[in-house]
Amino acid sequence: MTDVVFTVGNVLRGDDGAGPLLAQLLDEQPAPGWIVVDGEDVPENHTHHIRALAPHRVLIVDAAEMELPPGEVRLIEQDSVAEQFMVTTHAIPLNFLIDSLRETVPEILFLGIQPQDTSFFAPVTTTVRSSVEAVHDRLVRGEGFEAYETVG
Repeated sequence: MTDVVFTVGNVLRGDDGAGPLLAQLLDEQPAPGWIVVDGEDVPENHTHHIRALAPHRVLIVDAAEMELPPGEVRLIEQDSVAEQFMVTTHAIPLNFLIDSLRETVPEILFLGIQPQDTSFFAPVTTTVRSSVEAVHDRLVRGEGFEAYETVG
């Protein structure tokens, strides 16, 4: 059964590059049972590819403004993704993308990482990089996401 890590974010906007950084780490050290699709800042252009993979589960990873300390990671309830938490550097709101994927994907999880700095041309901060590395380690070890609190 196929599972997909669908990363989203803009590498030119500091910590909004958290998702693409995770994609890079997964390309370098894959997680067993997971296929990575880097949606970058145009995730809607990749939904056809995800549908073709026919995954059982999709884990969407993106920076999310949750009013938490930088680097905090949370599962976000799907209905709250667009309304409350998104950094929103994407062409369409992620709730539309999630609704589209729901048509064919049985389980969709959204993992948000609290950014510190999303200014143009800033690098991913050390704090957010450490959080992305922890998510990567969890995926590589085959651990679930129950350890993360849910918001929304």
